[in-house]
Amino acid sequence: MKFRPCIDIHDGKVKQIVGGSLTEAEVKENFASDKGAAFYAELYKRDHLFGGHVIMLNKVGSEEYEKSKREALNALRTYPGGLQIGGGLNADNGHEFLEAGAKGLIFTSYVFQEGRIRYDRLEKLVMNYGKEQIVLDLSCRRKGDSYYIVTDRWQQYTEEKVSASLLEKLAGYCQEYLVHGVDVEGTGVGMEADLVAELAKYHGNPITYAGGLASFEEIERFRELSSGRLDFTVGSALDIFGGTLSYEGVKSV
Repeated sequence: MKFRPCIDIHDGKVKQIVGGSLTEAEVKENFASDKGAAFYAELYKRDHLFGGHVIMLNKVGSEEYEKSKREALNALRTYPGGLQIGGGLNADNGHEFLEAGAKGLIFTSYVFQEGRIRYDRLEKLVMNYGKEQIVLDLSCRRKGDSYYIVTDRWQQYTEEKVSASLLEKLAGYCQEYLVHGVDVEGTGVGMEADLVAELAKYHGNPITYAGGLASFEEIERFRELSSGRLDFTVGSALDIFGGTLSYEGVKSV
């Protein structure tokens, strides 16, 4: 188990938001930084934190997305080979980010259509980029007793349940998984324990979990529940993002 840092970018600024609020009408911000994405990339590079994710949160094609993209590229160039990038990526537009220094490309919405997995698109991603550079984002929200993958900036439910069997099925198309527990993302109310337990059943590609972790006690509970097999991200709770949890302490967990 290790800490994976994050850089979330919205409207061209590094922010931490409440995950389920990411709509055009309203975005609930926990924190907006006066420092650029490159500042955080340099910090993670200094501390030898590898495999963090940079996420562009704006809608592709908007002026705001282009602002966020510029910030993201600055971060990648600052820490080449150290960060993954996601947000609006498809089979054609990832090379620019790889050339800027991205270690991996994160995909969600592109691999789904009408709520189902598009295996033809997964095959195209592997052909264009190589399995070793693909990260699948299986971020999800609870519905009933199960967690369903959500797309389109976490607003649209798919028909795909997150499970160990699904992870096994998708393992041939990616190197890693990123899973946000969207309903607790940015809330600091604690992890999605049932989701963490389900993810821990899988023994394969690395998985990074994000959502709700806000104390060292909760991180230790996460370690126990996941048997140390999952990596984790902390965002809004960190003091570098306006929270109270020590970044210096978390990076050494």
